[in-house]
Amino acid sequence: MSGRVHLDRDAGVAKLRLDNPAKLNAFTSAMLDDLAVHCDAIERDRTIRAVLLTAEPSRAFCAGADIKAWADLSPADFARHWVRDGHRVFDRLARLSKPTIAVIGAHAFGGGLELAAACDIRVIAPTATLALPETQVGIVPGWSGTQRLTRLLPEPVLKEMTLFGRRLNAERAFACGFVAEVSDDPLSIALQIAEHLRKTSPRATETAKYMIHAAVGEDRAAMIEALGSGMIAASDDKAEGVAAFADKRQPVFTGR
Repeated sequence: MSGRVHLDRDAGVAKLRLDNPAKLNAFTSAMLDDLAVHCDAIERDRTIRAVLLTAEPSRAFCAGADIKAWADLSPADFARHWVRDGHRVFDRLARLSKPTIAVIGAHAFGGGLELAAACDIRVIAPTATLALPETQVGIVPGWSGTQRLTRLLPEPVLKEMTLFGRRLNAERAFACGFVAEVSDDPLSIALQIAEHLRKTSPRATETAKYMIHAAVGEDRAAMIEALGSGMIAASDDKAEGVAAFADKRQPVFTGR
């Protein structure tokens, strides 16, 4: 792959690592492609219990989208490809069955904040700030900044950031409930949180995440059908139906 998002695995923890420090870890099309591929690999790996989203050391966890990647796109291509591709990939991250933690060691602006919002929880360094500066370059948030973030931040706070360009510091982000903890070493805290998953049932954790997502509207239709399908797949009727199909006979269902 030609992007700059790496996947590392260690003791049941997957680390998705942004690696574009020269551009403040800003996203390119190739990075979106990498992230999508890695999410698919994580979903298939049953040994992974938690996913940490990190970034190479820089003045920013992620400064958003690389302006050079979209500045020359036509309005149609900007909407049809750049915005929708970003949504598709960030949604893929948000809907992983594994618990996800964003490790925000530095500033998260624009798409970087939207990326962190796609994780289940966030841990932040005390000096990091959050911002949605899109209107300063003549655009609007395009990767769920006005949608997913409305479920995670109070409306007036989101309007401060989006309409007036105000930054949200770590302390206030914690007070709003957007981040789980503020720490000088957010990666260590994230690993400690992930360690707790060794004491939990993988299937119960996955199901609980689906239930919460169904309640808040995160791909509600798929979450409801995943929950129902998982329940029915464990039934005697499902086993009988598959066996009858293979034997070319009428199934005898018992309701169990």
